[in-house]
Amino acid sequence: MNNLWLALEGAWHVLLAGLLLGAGLPAVFALGVRALSYGVGADIDATDHTPHPIAKVIAYFCFGIVLLAIAIGIATIVASGFGMELVFRGGLPAFVPK
Repeated sequence: MNNLWLALEGAWHVLLAGLLLGAGLPAVFALGVRALSYGVGADIDATDHTPHPIAKVIAYFCFGIVLLAIAIGIATIVASGFGMELVFRGGLPAFVPK
C-alpha cells in the first residue's frame, strides 16, 4: 500500500507541474496578447490600434512572467549540465555544487 501511495504522490507532482508549465504559461502569454488587443476606441478593422496604457502594463507583466519562467528553466538545465543545482538564496538565484 505504501508503494501505491508513493506512486500517486509522484503522479500528483507531475500533474501539477504539467498543468502549471504546460497550460499555465501559455495561458499567461495569451492573457498578455489579449491585454495588448484591448484598445482605446479603435475599430476592429483599424490599422492605427493603440493599446490602453494599463493593458500595456498588464501585457508586459505577463510577458515578463513567461520570460522569467523560461530563464529559470534554462538555468536549471545548465546547472545540471555542470553538475550543480540552482538554488534561491534570499530571492537571488545561485549555482551550488551538488
